[in-house]
Amino acid sequence: MRQGWIAQRQGQSNVSQMHYARQGQITEEMDYVAQRENLPRDLVLDEVARGRMIIPANINHPNLEPMAIGIASKCKVNANIGASPNSSNLEEELDKLRLAVKYGADTVMDLSTGGGNLDEIRTAIINESSVPIGTVPVYQALESVHGTIENLRADDFLHVIEKHAQQGVDYQTIHAGILIEHLPLVRDRITGIVSRGGGILARWMLHHHQQNPLYTHFNDIIEIFKKYDVSLVSVIPCDQVAPMMPLMMPS
Repeated sequence: MRQGWIAQRQGQSNVSQMHYARQGQITEEMDYVAQRENLPRDLVLDEVARGRMIIPANINHPNLEPMAIGIASKCKVNANIGASPNSSNLEEELDKLRLAVKYGADTVMDLSTGGGNLDEIRTAIINESSVPIGTVPVYQALESVHGTIENLRADDFLHVIEKHAQQGVDYQTIHAGILIEHLPLVRDRITGIVSRGGGILARWMLHHHQQNPLYTHFNDIIEIFKKYDVSLVSVIPCDQVAPMMPLMMPS
């Protein structure tokens, strides 16, 4: 459905929905969402421009049916799937996806950590899915060095983030909120760091004695997201209250 819409944007450095909204341009995705949500087109435009509504719609996911997440839209439900070293394979993940969509999931996150060719599994999921697909790129970054945090470089994170964007992932969880100065605060917490991705970044910072690369390279990540229209799931420090709207788009 989106092939013709996307073709008009090829070669542009910023193809995010927020970028077009701030220029006063109603995209086909915004128009589709307005009809789907029974909202005025101008309201969708204004909400996307303000960052209070997102339309996760990677330009490399043409079979996506556009949907919106935001205060003015209906409540949405996400389903998590993913292969692991203990179980699962490509067909099983596709079965999970089909069941999630069949029973009403508005978005699906591929949280694969191993157990197969993650790129092959992710590409198959994206090609099959009519709903937005999300990922946590630090999982594959660690898997790419066989779980050895010592061999993981800052550039490896960016490489995986861009790979996911190129494959058509519509939104990514970026653990940019946990900083090296926060780590002493975790020592006396009963639960420690409950986020697996946050724990990976904490281990990386402790070993390399460097600041969180997702924080120091945040502008580079945003440039990648603008290029492919990837929405950002922002993860904030564990001692703060999560915002009502953790999803946003690169401007």
